[in-house]
Amino acid sequence: MAFSSMETQTFLPMGILLSGLIGGLSVALFFAFYLRRKRNEVKTAVAQLPPENTNNDRASRPSIHAKNKSHSHSKPHVSAADKGRRHHPLDLNTLKGHGDAVTWLCFTSDGRSLATACADRVVRVFKLDDASSKSFKFLRINMPSGSHPVAVAFCKEASKLVVGAHNISGSSLYMYAEESRKPSEEANQQSKLPLPELKWEKDQVHDKKGILTLFGTSATYGSADGSTIVASCSEGTDIKLWQGENGKFLGAMDTNQLKNNMAVLSPNGRFVAAAAFTADVKVWEIVYGKDGSVKEIVKVMQLKGHKSAVTWLCFTSDSERILTASKDGSMRIWNINVRYHLDEDPKCLKVFPIPLQNEKGLVLHYDRMALSPDDKVIAVTHGCMLQWLSFETGEILDTADKSHDGDITCMAWAPQPLATESGLATILATASNDKKVKFWTAPKFPSY
Repeated sequence: MAFSSMETQTFLPMGILLSGLIGGLSVALFFAFYLRRKRNEVKTAVAQLPPENTNNDRASRPSIHAKNKSHSHSKPHVSAADKGRRHHPLDLNTLKGHGDAVTWLCFTSDGRSLATACADRVVRVFKLDDASSKSFKFLRINMPSGSHPVAVAFCKEASKLVVGAHNISGSSLYMYAEESRKPSEEANQQSKLPLPELKWEKDQVHDKKGILTLFGTSATYGSADGSTIVASCSEGTDIKLWQGENGKFLGAMDTNQLKNNMAVLSPNGRFVAAAAFTADVKVWEIVYGKDGSVKEIVKVMQLKGHKSAVTWLCFTSDSERILTASKDGSMRIWNINVRYHLDEDPKCLKVFPIPLQNEKGLVLHYDRMALSPDDKVIAVTHGCMLQWLSFETGEILDTADKSHDGDITCMAWAPQPLATESGLATILATASNDKKVKFWTAPKFPSY
């Protein structure tokens, strides 16, 4: 019995030791298996990554550095539409430098100067020695505080400019002229443009209404003295005439409709025609006295035939015909050289459908029109689209779908051909909300 007790006491600590060894071995095997498994997973993940320096990887996934390098050295992307717009065959030149939307423009009678009204409160007068030049000298006229120029009209003398402006009290007219200088000063400043000087100012010319259009012309009809007549058309229903050189008020007309669309003078200063809310165009005659001054303004005729409002109109160069465009989808040419004092009505000579439709096939209207000096080409606009039509047939001669990056606000033909790098050319100028003025050459007529 003594032997048995002693044997039991000897094997008990050996069993405990053996159990500890077996447990430690199990733990070691577990961690070895675990680490081996993780190592295999890492190898597998690395093996699945594409090679770092293959040509395919460089082509499909350019690095950030490569992108930045490409942008810093490549030319800006130009879309096909931009290329088409910039390279339109009639697009001659672009006047840049305006700080905001260009609201109006006009040429001098010889076409050598162009004045622009801009929403940046500056009027600019450009000298056009070469219409295709990349730089132009210009005169800068800063408007009085609070006045925003909306329209400009040259007087008979190119050195005198009438500016229509909006302000808090309504609308005003200003006339600027070259500052008179001594002969010695002229010799010293031949290369500099003369500074403008405010000669007269008229406030609240249409009460609190703004000015829609402003046109000027030299009065040469009958006994007229050749001075400049300026017609300002308000957003309301009134139209007023002014003497350009001295600012004298000459008379007023009223369309007696809800609102005006525009009004324009005939080139010889005999007629004033207005388009307003209704379909009829009203025409007044300016009667001159023996001394050449304006004696009275008389309503003489109406152009009846359109079925909807007339959006724009213009006279031919002989002041005997009027071209109208209406929201009814048509254009009409009228003969106003009639004996209206014998109740002879003006005659509609031609009717053209407006060749402009939207995506749904509905006929659109023209916003503005301008007739070339030779009465052969009609320039018309709708938004930023510019078209040239034949005055005789109404046929489309050319189209610039996106002539500007914004809506066209005004356009005018140069009265005389201008010098370009390719010789003399008939030039159309367009202004836009995109802060630019563009020069366009006249289209050629198709040969049949």
